[in-house]
Amino acid sequence: MRRREFLQRGAFAGAGVLSTGVFAASAATTAFTLGVASGDPTADSVVIWTRLAPNPLNGGGMPDWPFLVQWRVANDESMLSIVQEGTAIAWPGLAHAVHVEVTNLSPGRWYFYQFYIGADRSRIGRTRTMPARATMPDAFRFAFVSCQDWQNGFYAAYRNLAQEDLDLVIHLGDYIYESAARATAVRQHNGAEPNSLASYRNRHALYKTDPHLQAAHAAFPWFVVPDDHEVDNNYAAHLSEDNVDPAVFLQRRANAFRAYYEHMPVRPASFPLGPYARLYRSIAAGDLVQFTALDTRQFRSDQPCGDGLQLPCAQRTAPTQTMTGAAQEQWLFGQLDASSARWNVIAQQTMFAQYDFLAGSGEAFLMDQWDGYVAARRRITDFLLLRQPSNPIVISGDLHSNWVHDLKADFDNPSSANVGVEFVGTSISSDFPAEANPFVAAAQGDNPHTRFFDGRYRGYVRCTVTPGAWLSDFRAVPSILTADVDAFTLASFVVVNGQPVALRSA
Repeated sequence: MRRREFLQRGAFAGAGVLSTGVFAASAATTAFTLGVASGDPTADSVVIWTRLAPNPLNGGGMPDWPFLVQWRVANDESMLSIVQEGTAIAWPGLAHAVHVEVTNLSPGRWYFYQFYIGADRSRIGRTRTMPARATMPDAFRFAFVSCQDWQNGFYAAYRNLAQEDLDLVIHLGDYIYESAARATAVRQHNGAEPNSLASYRNRHALYKTDPHLQAAHAAFPWFVVPDDHEVDNNYAAHLSEDNVDPAVFLQRRANAFRAYYEHMPVRPASFPLGPYARLYRSIAAGDLVQFTALDTRQFRSDQPCGDGLQLPCAQRTAPTQTMTGAAQEQWLFGQLDASSARWNVIAQQTMFAQYDFLAGSGEAFLMDQWDGYVAARRRITDFLLLRQPSNPIVISGDLHSNWVHDLKADFDNPSSANVGVEFVGTSISSDFPAEANPFVAAAQGDNPHTRFFDGRYRGYVRCTVTPGAWLSDFRAVPSILTADVDAFTLASFVVVNGQPVALRSA
């Protein structure tokens, strides 16, 4: 086969390596084992993603040379009314992943897409552009998710989420977990704790093989930001959980960021340069809602007071303690100041509101949350109080439990003004310790701004946003020991336009 013919045909239609190194056709397998995804939608563009990986858990199984991949975007699920098509190169240096920025699309409408290589075809994905700027949609529906520990259980939540009527899914981090295989786990991680680029790629591939996660990616565009477990538990900037040499850890972070980019439907602007990546960014649904996503790991200060649940120390209130770094903090303020949206969402990883976990006299705070970064949080609440962007809503993950908070100008003064509302969503599958539920509940009287807590259930939060009101439904699954269970609504809360308080809905 001539080189030109090889590239034009993609030289791939299935599996089975011949002596020439060219893949031969086989109906038994496919290059598209990891599905398809789309993300970072705007009013006129979206990223579509796939990765060629016939042997996904062992490096992917592709030869070490580039392949041409065809893609098509259509108006219909039958892929007959083609609106755009083209080719992209799947480079071996990027694990044969493909990121296509599809532009010149119409705002606020559904599209369908598919990838092809030789005779092999991916599943058909569905995506949606955002409503046009300077328009006010009647409604926008999205869900936010986080924390999907493969070893802890099955993705019943994704099975249900894929069937929802949504315009967008927001993932707030812990897409993978970096822990080693555990013999007693519900299902096994593949190998030891990842450190190399190859091992992070294999870990991402393992997660991507889940059929319900694939279905949720194929059903909606996603807007993703990582938290800690995509790299290392509770890491802070160049500091690792196990206090390894920072130079060594930054190489590990570089490997983790590269694998994250290769497996997420994000734009090339988020491509990492070594251990650094531009992960904070924003998108908007017309003038109805703006989503501003933060990166609270790459630039943060070390957790104070010893990390974990601790009695307060002076360092937690130090002005130098930062979650975002100065540049990102100023960027956030600029995004909120310039926003024309009715609802302004700060999408980030860890719980923003204060919570004193010690019932009665004395105080105890989780130092990996914003409670370890009091001055940084106060700068944000002061900004919300002074500049008053329209209807601030914080959405958070990380804690594997559901919470609703009124955000106070001063959390130590219950009579101070509300400056916004926070919804914290539970995990897809990661555990919240059962013994912690009564402990947290006992302290709720010490936290009058907290309107709801539940640590029993896994699931996701479904949000319906209209010009007049915001509705959050906490969707829960009864078990993660099987994926074949239906979700139910655990609780619902409403926020009325112009009134920064969360009210329980009947």
